[in-house]
Amino acid sequence: MKNSVYTAVAICFCLAIGKLVHHVLGGLPASLYGMILYCLLLQLTWLNPQRVNLANQWIIKHMGVCFVPPAVGVINHFDLIKTHGFALVSIIVITTFILLTFVGVLAEKYLTHANESPPFSH
Repeated sequence: MKNSVYTAVAICFCLAIGKLVHHVLGGLPASLYGMILYCLLLQLTWLNPQRVNLANQWIIKHMGVCFVPPAVGVINHFDLIKTHGFALVSIIVITTFILLTFVGVLAEKYLTHANESPPFSH
């Protein structure tokens, strides 16, 4: 129970900071800023990964409940999808390909470079 409260407080804290950053900077959605902060705090071990592990697994296991409302929204706008379906699918495929290519190129560039020499070794 303590770990669930710890996780909830950590997530709420990161979301609140994300909302503040979004208000100041704009750009990305507040929840994305919050997730980036949450990930950063876990990587820096400012949050205890062992304490948030079980609660995070439970959240991920039940995440499907969060996606039911968007699915209902898609059904409500079925006429739009029927009219512009090909364009939507094309845009999704093209942008996914561009994103995966970009991430792959960056990963190959930085991961192969990291294997050649340790960082900050002069």
